[in-house]
Amino acid sequence: MDKDNNILDKIGHKDGFSTPENYFDDFAEKMMSQLPERPELESPAPVRKRTFWQAARPYVYMAAMFAGIWLMLKMFVMMGSAPSSSLSIDEHPSLARCVQDENFVEDYIITDISDWDIYNELVEDSIDVYNLMDSIYNTNPEPALPAEAQDQK
Repeated sequence: MDKDNNILDKIGHKDGFSTPENYFDDFAEKMMSQLPERPELESPAPVRKRTFWQAARPYVYMAAMFAGIWLMLKMFVMMGSAPSSSLSIDEHPSLARCVQDENFVEDYIITDISDWDIYNELVEDSIDVYNLMDSIYNTNPEPALPAEAQDQK
């Protein structure tokens, strides 16, 4: 039951790779003799000293990247959280007084909204603009009757 499991011994091979004797003893000398001459490598160019900005630039970029990530996450948290009560008009009496003042509303709020913005908002809210304009320009508009009541007339 003493079976030899080494297949390489059976076929007569030892390692598969072999080098001639003393091959690596003079390898470096042979290689250097085969390479071409390069005089520029004998006297290299002087190395310039790095400036402060060249040394600090990677750290400045990394700090800017982390600041941008932090601000982005802060914005996402603020957008995702429930609205805070600090935006309520009840907590800002000066803002409430301004909104109650007619001059303030006419100067700062009404002039910022054009007629087309109002019409677009009304259309988006499904309000019939023509009926609204008719009720604005006519002092006694007739109420719109349902379609069934108009058929009976």
